[in-house]
Amino acid sequence: MPSLSVIIATKDRANFLEAALSSLQQQVVREPFEVIVVDNGSSDRTPAVIERWSSVLDLRGIREERPNRGLARNRGIEQARAEIVVFCDDDVVLPLEWLAGHARAHADGNGATFAVSGPIINVPSYDDRPLPSPRNFSRAFFCTCNVSVGRERLRAVGGFDEAFDLYGWEDTELGARLRDAGVERRFAWEAYLWHIKPPATETLDLQLRKAAEKGRMAARYVRKRPSHDAILATGAYAINRWKGRLLTPRPVRALLAGALAAGRVPRFLEKAARAQLLDGVYLSEMERELRSR
Repeated sequence: MPSLSVIIATKDRANFLEAALSSLQQQVVREPFEVIVVDNGSSDRTPAVIERWSSVLDLRGIREERPNRGLARNRGIEQARAEIVVFCDDDVVLPLEWLAGHARAHADGNGATFAVSGPIINVPSYDDRPLPSPRNFSRAFFCTCNVSVGRERLRAVGGFDEAFDLYGWEDTELGARLRDAGVERRFAWEAYLWHIKPPATETLDLQLRKAAEKGRMAARYVRKRPSHDAILATGAYAINRWKGRLLTPRPVRALLAGALAAGRVPRFLEKAARAQLLDGVYLSEMERELRSR
């Protein structure tokens, strides 16, 4: 029986997934572990990658056609056999003792009462492997890129809220319910990983779509949990909403989007212009959603 269940939700990222599974195969950890890969409707060679690695690792693949990250991870939780569930993304590389770091953090205390997270080190390529530094410390309670928690705690609070069916906030919302249920946060420096974030891998259209979806899900989070923490975390406080209306009204967003798409923004201003546009889209969609009900 495994002691740790690693859950990875993925879609159409076969190359990333293969690298993540390769680093899982190389883990130096005493505790037996299983891997559950939830394929959330891939149309690339992801099924073949899962099938190949199931003969190398204690790995099970689950196919979930409905596009929903929370739903996909809930399917993994349903199938988990271990007491401790560990989440990571498909675009990560795991140091040799990553899993051991999570296991030790739970063993040092009562594993059922901790959500253990570790440093997430964003790197531009697979060749970059820096060690964690103080800037990699995170106050996030529950980020599914790198977190572990007791399986029964997850089940007791109902897992991920599948109403968060677009991009963003589903892990933060689950973390809030876990915290309400008495789960404490523990940050384990040795449980770090490398998160592959190559430059310019996402088109502007994709970034705009994700910003819009994240804004809508932020509104959903605030409506479900109208707390001071949720309002601050999402940026749904009055001054920030006013800033969005003032600095990035629809005509400005349209102008920025057109200039960026046509390559008319000077290179030294491109990063700032893109950030302003994405922030404006996020805030406008959050505002629209909050005002709709």
